[in-house]
Amino acid sequence: MSDWILFPQPKRIEELSGDGPACGTPPAVRTDATLPPEAFTLDTLGDRPEIVHADARGLRYATTLLAQLEAQCERPLPRVQIEDAPDFPVRGYMLDISRDRVPTREQLERLVGQLALFRINHLQLYTEHTFAYRDHETVWADASPMTVDDVRWLDRACAQHDMELCANQNTFGHMGRWLEHPDYNARAETPDGFTTKHGITLSANCLAPTDENADFAVDLCLELLACHTSQRINIGCDETFELGRGASAAEVAKRGKSTVYLEHLGRLIARLHARGHPVLFWGDILRGHPELVSRLPRENTIALAWHYEAPQEDAQLPDSLKAILEEIGIEMSEASMRGFQAHVDSFVEAGLPYWVCPGTSTWNTLIGRLANARGNLLDAAETGRANGASGYLITDWGDNGHMQPPSVSLPPLAYGAAVSWGIDANRDADPAGFLDRFVFDDPTGTLGAALNRMGALHDATGKHAMNGSPLFTDLVPAGMLGSMGEPAADAVAQVIAALDKIRDDLSTARPSAPDGEVVVRELRQAVRLARHGAYRIARAAGFPCPTDAALREDLEAGIAEQAACWLLRSRPGGLRESLARLEKTLADYADNTGYDA
Repeated sequence: MSDWILFPQPKRIEELSGDGPACGTPPAVRTDATLPPEAFTLDTLGDRPEIVHADARGLRYATTLLAQLEAQCERPLPRVQIEDAPDFPVRGYMLDISRDRVPTREQLERLVGQLALFRINHLQLYTEHTFAYRDHETVWADASPMTVDDVRWLDRACAQHDMELCANQNTFGHMGRWLEHPDYNARAETPDGFTTKHGITLSANCLAPTDENADFAVDLCLELLACHTSQRINIGCDETFELGRGASAAEVAKRGKSTVYLEHLGRLIARLHARGHPVLFWGDILRGHPELVSRLPRENTIALAWHYEAPQEDAQLPDSLKAILEEIGIEMSEASMRGFQAHVDSFVEAGLPYWVCPGTSTWNTLIGRLANARGNLLDAAETGRANGASGYLITDWGDNGHMQPPSVSLPPLAYGAAVSWGIDANRDADPAGFLDRFVFDDPTGTLGAALNRMGALHDATGKHAMNGSPLFTDLVPAGMLGSMGEPAADAVAQVIAALDKIRDDLSTARPSAPDGEVVVRELRQAVRLARHGAYRIARAAGFPCPTDAALREDLEAGIAEQAACWLLRSRPGGLRESLARLEKTLADYADNTGYDA
């Protein structure tokens, strides 16, 4: 079967000699209740294919696999016996729709079809302020939010693919888009924000842990849940950076930050449980505190253990950066950088159900960090399976303007879906050929290869970054991480040349998928902005690069094309805020100085 593309690769496949039935022969189908959930067998030994399945999802996956075989068949089918079943019962995808980019319905419909092809059975849309809540128009007025009708439509679209749409609304941290408005600012832990001892100023982002705020947040959850068939909800509660610095300072001083956090988390969970809603929450604040985790209810409560870096045995972060991160509550210990084990231990020890949550590694990159993504996704699958995780949620964030196009996320998304279905058969899988054939419908094989090449360039200049790529962080200086290390002139020149070659090669792609032309255009744009990031690395280091006048012209054109590409898949709300980051960089070129290319 080496010439056949099957994705995910089945756990067991045996090819026998001779020809099977003719392509297009309707399969014989029967149910076997003794099979595990979603499991199936498929054989083509007789006059017609035979599918034995456990349930509706198992039948769907078997039928899709048979279609993959038939799509590659110019003769009778091969004679094969296939047995397959998932490693994780929940294999999910969470898309950030709150960092400026809210997808159109057309894009969401395309996404759901792709997720179904990847055997993803759970979808979340990460929400802060981008749902059109009644009586809260001030918050979402300029965001082009998801409406009640949008969510109900998406819920039906997911159901058609046997996929759960799970509600998602942050309820504790990450509430800055609410707290920036006068009507909500008094709810903040620190209404005026706060400044760290290292001089970093952060705006109000966290709700104060009060009964009144718990009622407020739960009311939002209930309104959102009313649009969903599924009754469980992800309430977020991650990165409560300013907790204990304002309204809760006295309680935190008396009882400890983690205890105060746990108490408010408990308020939210109890109110939702009382109304029959299972709750998911991000586990970052409680990792390392099994004694507190043990106080949470075991029924209908799931911790989401997230981590976004591939395992690193000797992570080298500057002490100054570690100190800044630790001050705001982001632990960067050596153990935490070695992979998921340190992030799940507390939940395993306390016996609380949990999911592992790796990422696509596409945010803050433009063109991806593919090796990091694969390492992170595989580590999550191996650690989760070995330690009894009940789910696997691939996260796709949009930090700093969500500038990466949706297609850049497809290789890590497909790989994560494959290893969450079956680790052992798919750990070495390369989705490029599958994407070209069954997603892009590109007979030239250009797009899958281009995505692989793009995703390998993030740290090739000699600089490196955590949670991002220098090609992005030097283009859009934002946040606290930035990039580290010293670039090399030859390496930067080689990255620029590689990006130019990829951009030229993209013109040879011939995808016939419904969004094929969009994919080509948005990848060319992502490569263009990444190249500009490489120019800025060269400019800052004093290496040969275009003059500031030429850089200004290039970025002006890049901003215009970014806006055009954005509107092909995303709603207009948030575009202005996203582009403002690039326009800030554009102002650097006002003096027309620079180096000759």
